[in-house]
Amino acid sequence: MLMPRLIRKLTLLFTLLFLFLSSTTNAAAATAITQQFKEAPQFYNSPECPSIDQDEIDSEAEPDGDNTIFCSEHAVHVAMTLDAAYIRGSMAAILSVLQHTSCPQNIAFHFVASASANASLLRATISSSFPYLKFRVYTFDDSSVSGLISTSIRSALDCPLNYARSYLTNILPFCVRRVVYLDSDLGLVDDIAKLAATPLGEKSVLAAPEYCNANFTSYFTPTFWSNPSLSLTFADRRPCYFNTGVMVIDLDRWREGDYTTKIEEWMELQKRMRIYELGSLPPFLLVFAGDIVPVDHKWNQHGLGGDNFRGLCRDLHPGPVSLLHWSGKGKPWARLDANRPCPLDALWAPYDLLQTPFALDS
Repeated sequence: MLMPRLIRKLTLLFTLLFLFLSSTTNAAAATAITQQFKEAPQFYNSPECPSIDQDEIDSEAEPDGDNTIFCSEHAVHVAMTLDAAYIRGSMAAILSVLQHTSCPQNIAFHFVASASANASLLRATISSSFPYLKFRVYTFDDSSVSGLISTSIRSALDCPLNYARSYLTNILPFCVRRVVYLDSDLGLVDDIAKLAATPLGEKSVLAAPEYCNANFTSYFTPTFWSNPSLSLTFADRRPCYFNTGVMVIDLDRWREGDYTTKIEEWMELQKRMRIYELGSLPPFLLVFAGDIVPVDHKWNQHGLGGDNFRGLCRDLHPGPVSLLHWSGKGKPWARLDANRPCPLDALWAPYDLLQTPFALDS
């Protein structure tokens, strides 16, 4: 009697072990980069670009010349998240930034990757296509925020890496004082230095495209608005929706105001009572809406990915264009691969560095 029972237990044990190893392997495969990318052309500064030298750098900078730019106030500092799922979009965004700026050699890229991602592989992928690029890859500890995340209307919005923008002052070097934060699903057609130079005035912490015609109340639940102590949050402000995928942030002022903690406090309240539905955006609105510097809408032709449910095609908003943003469910690379592109996806395609099986070496 003991032998059959022992065999059943051993069989169950090996089955569970097999399932665990399979899930681990699948998880590793999900974070792998299966695509190959072409090398992008190299871009050079125009003669009028400011020189970046060691003399201007404070004591926190590393001494070798390659690292000088990462603490330079003359550099344009760009922060983006980086992961295997969106790497194709990130590559296109990087290329668009470099192609349309007068001083591409003065841009320092600060990429933030999940601590669970293969940072070495992400770094190698970027270096392969942009061997001359000045960049660093920082790891973001998912556990610092995962316990604060509530489910939203779209699962992609619940990824802990979406919340890394709230922790930039903890991730980037202290010497970086101002940064342009960009999503991975966009492309620039204008000089990012113009966006980076947005005046923030004497007190503002960030600048972003602001949309006061949007229905601001829809970003929060009836539970929020029916609670007097909560709805009074905006009593002394004129709050408007703004897009957190394109922001200019004064990191010194962020640190001084301890805004990461303020965002976390709203996320903790959300865990106790549901006051919003839409991922990482509402906490930003709760803390900053009505107190930001508005950026010209040309820097965020947004919504090109459609809504959060169906991702339908959309047209450009009236007016000039400096940045195209495929916010929403539909991403241009996915629609192009499915042979169901939207008309405006053709504006993203020239920046796509994906190496197709039929591509010929030049």
